Amino acid sequence: MAYIKELKFLKNHKDLVDENYSMVAVPTFSDTMDKELDQLFKSQNKTGKVGELVFEIDNDSRVVYYGLGSSSEKTPENFRRAAGEIVGYALAHKYKDIAVECPVSDEGEYFCQAFAEGLILSSYRFLDYFTDERGDYHLNSITMVGACKEEAAKKGVIIGSAVCDSRDLGNHPGNVTTPTRLAEFATEVGKKGNMKVTIFDREEFTEMGMGSFAGVAQGTNEPPKFIIMEYSGGKKDEKPIMLVGKGLTFDTGGVSLKPGLNMDQMKFDMCGSAVVFGVMNAIAELKPNMNVVAIVPSTHNMLGGSAYRPGDILTAYNGKTIEVLNTDAEGRLILADALAYASKHYDPEYMLDFATLTGAVVVTLGHIATGLMSNNESLVENIKVSSDNTGEHVWQLPLWDEYCDQVKSEVADVKNLGSPGQAGTIAGAAFLKAFVREDIPWAHFDVAGTSYHVENRSYIQKNSASGQVIRLVLDLIGA
Repeated sequence: MAYIKELKFLKNHKDLVDENYSMVAVPTFSDTMDKELDQLFKSQNKTGKVGELVFEIDNDSRVVYYGLGSSSEKTPENFRRAAGEIVGYALAHKYKDIAVECPVSDEGEYFCQAFAEGLILSSYRFLDYFTDERGDYHLNSITMVGACKEEAAKKGVIIGSAVCDSRDLGNHPGNVTTPTRLAEFATEVGKKGNMKVTIFDREEFTEMGMGSFAGVAQGTNEPPKFIIMEYSGGKKDEKPIMLVGKGLTFDTGGVSLKPGLNMDQMKFDMCGSAVVFGVMNAIAELKPNMNVVAIVPSTHNMLGGSAYRPGDILTAYNGKTIEVLNTDAEGRLILADALAYASKHYDPEYMLDFATLTGAVVVTLGHIATGLMSNNESLVENIKVSSDNTGEHVWQLPLWDEYCDQVKSEVADVKNLGSPGQAGTIAGAAFLKAFVREDIPWAHFDVAGTSYHVENRSYIQKNSASGQVIRLVLDLIGA
């Protein structure tokens, strides 16, 4: 892993001449550039759109102008994307140290935070396993120049760094990012943020009655973990915000074996837990005045003599019985016990879960938006506001009673598939709803399409874990 972990700040533009920067990037809006700059853009067939870069004819000047679009239509997301183009250009040309003039004037602190996020996020590259020259180059530093709102930018650095660390969890293969590694990461974050971290092993959570989680985990020799993180930054009587993430560190599909093509990408099946860990990692640094509890059930889903089978009936933590129709619909099974545990032992303000749950959501929304389903419209509206703020798209799908009826079983309380060939993403959420206490506001994020291979984002490395939705959650909870 490689990314810029901090920004340098330089107030005085005159000091630029005393530093040896590989590149200096200067902002411009398409509707406010002077005649000379306008001609420079036109000479390179550019108009000043968001992220467009043009260069001084004199190569010795090392100056790049970056477009931000129209000054009347500026958004924090445009600032992030422009930052991504700048850093992407620097990486492509293997520059060592770059200076970027901060584009923020009267836009407010969040614009500066967003720009800093873009600089950090776009600097991320996964290089851990290169032993040749591809792993040799590193961008050394990024300096923000001018009237930067430094505290806002530093918050952007913290959030961007937390996202990058979570991307790293997702990008490592299943023999490295194991349930044990996730438990270690939780412990590291817990120490940093003065959190209480509790980890139950296979014997413990099985004895506690988590038959659904234990059923999925019984086919793997890799020790499964049930991870709880508790951050107490608010008052003792203040209801916590509950976060639950699917930590399926590798998924073969079990007895319902997946096709071999692209099975390697099932290392990304723990990216729901990466969202949770990313939020908690940022909270450890930001130290907001609130209470947050995170739960991650983590295991491999393997096949073998001890693996669970289609037709098996499992008993979840809340006593509900589950008919297993497909062992590749395992994410909802491990989340069932996590949601039931959270519902029994906590009284949250609201509960959010995150999972790479269904391929169907990719068919519906592609790698552009996260599927969102909920039992509470007020919570959904707040999520949509944070989605707009952060540029992390969500799209609400219905969760009507008719869909919930489709996951009722004829031999048990529920089954882990809905009606054949119908509404697979909604069926997954309908199943999960059966394990959430009815009085708890709850929302389910199906991140199967947005946790990796996200398209058209200059600050996300292609064919890599994205860390999407972490920033949305932090905005939602007001961290």
